Amino acid sequence: MKKAILSIVIFTIALVSSIEVNAQNFPKVDVSPMDASAYPTNWRNANKLVKVIYSRPNLKGRSLDKLAPKGKVWRTGANEAAEITFYKEVVFGGKPVKAGTYTLFTIPSDENWIVILSNQRNVWGSYFYDAKEDVVRVEAEVAQGKESIEAFSIVFTGEENDALMHLAWGTTRVTISVKG
Repeated sequence: MKKAILSIVIFTIALVSSIEVNAQNFPKVDVSPMDASAYPTNWRNANKLVKVIYSRPNLKGRSLDKLAPKGKVWRTGANEAAEITFYKEVVFGGKPVKAGTYTLFTIPSDENWIVILSNQRNVWGSYFYDAKEDVVRVEAEVAQGKESIEAFSIVFTGEENDALMHLAWGTTRVTISVKG
């Protein structure tokens, strides 16, 4: 009799545990997934100069101006504001910046974008952007590409400790120098 009761208790616990594990609700996959880009770009090179983590929104037939309005502070991606980490002191767009992690905001316009490094951290969007937290603001010229890029993208190119950070979306291209 004791064995039967013990068996029933173990079976009940196993059944309840199985139901709890299988009943978990997982959120839908984010339509603007997080991405990361670093320089040097070779994954085997662990001695990085810079890394940026951002979310990749898609145009989906919408205009760039609607998603990243001209003259307004933009989070430089989707969801959380982009974060950029410099692993050593750099010259970012011609201005010195200490090693550390910063939030990357931009202000789009037709001729140039203002690129902002801010001390604000863990920021959702740009809703609570505070100019008093700016570390540097640099201007980056806008160029037009031949191909339209559907998903906002950030990539690095360069040689040695001289890198260029390229932001691209639609046919808009923005480039900022990062020198170590």
